[in-house]
Formats: sequence, structure tokens, C-alpha cells
Amino acid sequence: MVGQAARRRWLQVAVVLPLSMACVGPTDRTRVTGRMLPGQIRFVTIVEADPGESGGWRAACIHIRSSRDNTGQSILCRFGIETPIHNVEGPISTPLAQRIAADRINEATQSIFSAATLESPLGMLCESVKATLRTTVPASIAGSRVPSECHARSVPVQFGDFNL
Repeated sequence: MVGQAARRRWLQVAVVLPLSMACVGPTDRTRVTGRMLPGQIRFVTIVEADPGESGGWRAACIHIRSSRDNTGQSILCRFGIETPIHNVEGPISTPLAQRIAADRINEATQSIFSAATLESPLGMLCESVKATLRTTVPASIAGSRVPSECHARSVPVQFGDFNL
């Protein structure tokens, strides 16, 4: 009996110790909260598409807020997402464009900001997000682009609360 009780106690310690150690992680990493939902992206039609032909254009404006908890420093990372309405692959519905844009933004922000530290310059993080999106958005929707400036007719959508 004593041997079994000691063995059970050892197993409890052996299981609990690694779990408690796994919960202790670096505290200088970014907390990435929230996700952009497809419906939050407000595309506006800039150029109508001719029926059955490639063309047409829509644009959205995204603002991502990131802040540094220890200093209160904050920036608003601004960029546009522009997609064709109809490209060589066929028509692209607004809900599809919204879903793809939201997915790419969420992937980029999660990847970039979750790897950030307290020393990471906020402006560089913003530029890294834009650089990532300039690759991933056109790879998902041929003919898309991610300009640094939002189109004048697009409506800004603020997203995120990234705290370092």
C-alpha cells in the first residue's frame, strides 16, 4: 500500500510540474487580442465592372492600433486593401473579398505582433504587416494590391488592440 501511494504521489508531481512550467512563459511578448471579421471590412466600389469582362475595382481602408503598455506609446498602422471585382479567374464577390482580406490581415497581424517584444519598434511592426500583406493578398486574389494610403472614397475601419 505504501508503495502504491508513493507511486501515485510521484505521478501527480510528474504530471503537475511540467504543466505548471508550461504556463510560465516570456512576459515580454505581445498580447494579440481580437480578430477582424469579414463583415468589418467595408469595401466601396471605385470602378464598376463591365458584365462578363475583367475589370472593376473595390477598396477598403484598414487602421490597426498598437500600443506599448509600459510607455503609453501608440500608433495607428494605416493601409488600403484593393481588389478587382472581376479578374482573369472570374468574378469576385464582395463577401469573398471580405473573407480573404480578413483572413490575410488576421494571419499577418497574429504572426508579426505575436513575435514582437517590448523593444520592437511599433512603426517597423506596421511596415512588416504591410509587407506581408503585399505578398499574401495578391497571392489570394490575382490583381489585388495593398497600398500604403487608403483610397479617398474608402471608409476607415479600426482594428486591433495590440499591446506590447
